[in-house]
Amino acid sequence: MTTNGSPYASHTDAETAAMLSAVGVDTEAALFDIPESVRFDGSLDIDPKDERTVRALVDRTLSRNDDLVEFLGRGHYDHYVPSLVDRLSARSEFLTSYTQYQPEVAQGFLQALFEYQSMIVELTGLGVANCSMYDAATALGEAATLAVRVREADGDRILVPEHLQEGRRRTLSNYLIGHDIDVESYPMTDGIADLGALEASIDDETLLVYAETPTVRGVIEERLGSIGGLAADHDALFAVGSDPIALSVLERPADAGADVVIGDASTLGLPSAYGMGTGLFACREAFLRQVPGRLVGAGEDERGRRAYTLTLQTREQHIRRERATSNICTNQAWVALRIAMHAAWLGPEGLTELANECVTRAETLAERVDDIGGIKAPVHDRHHFREFLARTDQPAAAVREDLEAAGYAVHAVGEHEIQVCVTETNDGTLDGFVEALREAAR
Repeated sequence: MTTNGSPYASHTDAETAAMLSAVGVDTEAALFDIPESVRFDGSLDIDPKDERTVRALVDRTLSRNDDLVEFLGRGHYDHYVPSLVDRLSARSEFLTSYTQYQPEVAQGFLQALFEYQSMIVELTGLGVANCSMYDAATALGEAATLAVRVREADGDRILVPEHLQEGRRRTLSNYLIGHDIDVESYPMTDGIADLGALEASIDDETLLVYAETPTVRGVIEERLGSIGGLAADHDALFAVGSDPIALSVLERPADAGADVVIGDASTLGLPSAYGMGTGLFACREAFLRQVPGRLVGAGEDERGRRAYTLTLQTREQHIRRERATSNICTNQAWVALRIAMHAAWLGPEGLTELANECVTRAETLAERVDDIGGIKAPVHDRHHFREFLARTDQPAAAVREDLEAAGYAVHAVGEHEIQVCVTETNDGTLDGFVEALREAAR
């Protein structure tokens, strides 16, 4: 115990003076170069208020938010989360837990995470899944750096869809800074990959080919196996982007030749948060030691009982930093727990029923929108999942603004194209939305 009362750091006045002298400065402040304009002056300039006044202030502030019914989509999907998930995940042993480094006191949590990994393995058809990714964008970046490490093809190009969400494209490019890898787009035709153009573009210098199903426009990629075949012909890795709900009814990516599957797993377990999620990441068992983040493994304890523990933590910053394959260090365990709870609550039949509704709801709403004068829907003559594009005679920005004034939010994705997403959470508002769209389209 030091004289200043801290059991953690040795910083008495004499010790502090000795350390400062050793580095050649007079004060701790001299160790930092903080511009005068942003330095803390000792006052936050916040007047103290009682609890009632603070609550009233917060209520007034929050009431200024727009109260819109969302039909947005494009990577953020609002599905109903059963109250069971909120109640169970809020138990103290889950909610206040950090990374489960001590398996002897975290068997329940570790088992839940193992079940989550097992669900992802079953949905993707691949041998390994983790439970520790930020979101779909960083999962894509990790897939790319995994491809760089394993180098099944000695290439320097990564091919991604023309319609890739801009945020994912930027994150991917950031991940590859310093690797001398080019990210290039291949064309799309009527919402899916243009196989002819992709075949002309791919070569032996291609390291990774990435495809999505459903795409950011909600279109189901109909020729996933053909894309995987082109990648295999050139010894390039094949990565597929999807989500757990869609994967419950679509072809398993592994059956289409996928080496890695990424996406946002929080279509289950979380409401749309526009910034918070958890990345789905699965890969072939050959890449077991290249998986970023953390894995939960199952084994036996000294009495022969089934036991769970964190294993193959490829970050390894707390073990052997020079051998780390990734610096991703999120503790997304609680979110993965919620996803596993939601999936278990739905069960196989409930999950596929929800997925099938994502297809039929989009199809039915597109038919209603197509009946509106001045609008054609869907733009792409394909099967859709949750969302679709509609072409408007009126400028899309004006249609979006009129819908916003009527209480509905959609994306304008082109000069004359809007995107509409429907799930069970906004399904009850469709009549009002269609009428508002009819007015906006005039």
